[in-house]
Amino acid sequence: MTNRVTESGDDPVRELLDLMTLEPLEVNLFRGESRDIGTPRVFGGQVLAQALLAASHTVTTERRVHSLHAYFLRAGDPEAPIVYNVDHSRDGRSFTARRVVAIQHGRQIFTLAASFQLPQPGVEHQFEMPDVPDPDTLANERDLSQEYLQDAPPKLRRWFNRYGPFEFRPVQLRDPANPQPMAPRQEVWFRLCGGIGDDQRMHRTLLAYVSDFHLIGTATYPHAISYLKGNLVMASLDHAMWFHRDVRVDDWLLYACDSPNSGGSRGLARGLIYDRQGRLVASTAQEGMIRVVESGEGPAVGD
Repeated sequence: MTNRVTESGDDPVRELLDLMTLEPLEVNLFRGESRDIGTPRVFGGQVLAQALLAASHTVTTERRVHSLHAYFLRAGDPEAPIVYNVDHSRDGRSFTARRVVAIQHGRQIFTLAASFQLPQPGVEHQFEMPDVPDPDTLANERDLSQEYLQDAPPKLRRWFNRYGPFEFRPVQLRDPANPQPMAPRQEVWFRLCGGIGDDQRMHRTLLAYVSDFHLIGTATYPHAISYLKGNLVMASLDHAMWFHRDVRVDDWLLYACDSPNSGGSRGLARGLIYDRQGRLVASTAQEGMIRVVESGEGPAVGD
């Protein structure tokens, strides 16, 4: 298995789906490749999604993931494959629990606990979706970023264009080249740039992948700091996610993020994900390392 770097002209959606194709090595043991997004470590959303997919491969398709809790233990090497070892923690009548350990170079780099449930009816309520402009009225984040990248190093340009298969349309505009203090909240519309059928397992897996974008960055907003300056070191420490309803990542979704606290070189961020019809489909929470260091070339963000 070889690790792939995105080249001009590649189909980014196809590449992402290839990335989500794990190689079975043995019972409960899988191997995945990595994608170079311009950083010295593997993108956290990739490891999160591949670990969830590995767990899902050991669960019947009618049981759907409803929650996951993960810890990023070490930086992943994008030049080496990652092995996922799945432990069958519990198989109950309604709920199934799995624990996944991601291993690289003989060491644990990531752990995941996930719970799956048979669909069941029950009482329902949800927070209302924020009142934001329709995505069709907003600019693509990729287009907005081009003016900041004219004189940037190649590695930074690759990082800034890391979104690849997803399109993002931010509600609030922020200039990463000249950051100003802002309230620690943001709303971003996003969608996969291509259809992937109706398999809820894959839709939820890719939602986990994309949920690692934008989230912890919300904790930097009050402090007028930006990865474009080359002096910001960020890395995900953990990630939690709850899936409330069926979801389609190939249709517009709104990511409403806020950050209630930062301190001790860490920031906490939360997110609510709504579909275009206003249904709350998922919730997230993440703590990440945030350090301001001496300026250097290229992005210092971890994932």
